[in-house]
Amino acid sequence: MPEASLRFAPELLLRAQGSGLGLKAAIFDVDGVLTDGSLFIGEQGETVKAFNTLDGHGLKLLALGGILPLVITGRDSAAVRRRVADLGLPHAVYGAHDKLAAAQVLLASLQLDWSEVAAIGDDWPDLPLLTRAAFACAPANAHAEVKAVAHHVTAAQGGHGAAREFCDLLLMASGRYASLLKQQLATLDGR
Repeated sequence: MPEASLRFAPELLLRAQGSGLGLKAAIFDVDGVLTDGSLFIGEQGETVKAFNTLDGHGLKLLALGGILPLVITGRDSAAVRRRVADLGLPHAVYGAHDKLAAAQVLLASLQLDWSEVAAIGDDWPDLPLLTRAAFACAPANAHAEVKAVAHHVTAAQGGHGAAREFCDLLLMASGRYASLLKQQLATLDGR
């Protein structure tokens, strides 16, 4: 089996491990992170959004790797609810005007502390989460103030693989990336 080709700097991997027992959850914004931030609104008022399949698979892998994906978004739309449901993500808060308050309630219900949480966001409403999380990440096209507080700025832009890069980084830092890759490379005959 080939070795993983993805690499991150050792000091970044150490930071992405979090403190104590490691990271147990990761909070994801939607607009600007899981999408490129564009909103397509039809004449009937329906919202259409484009999601990246690499990001979606990354969220699934993160869950398989034992890090719980959490979605906290300021908007509520059928498109976002559908995507979250399709990915099988049971923990999401929609239409959160105060993302910190929403996160506090969600983390308390899951008995999680900020020291066990990573977060990725792209704009000012995400700042309270990013400044409290043990590991903070921003997409390449995030607002300058968000990039300034992030521990890592992805090479990819929001909606174009930034969430996947974040997931891969967390999985690599947790030591679970290689085993998940090995599982994907396995064939039915065991080779």
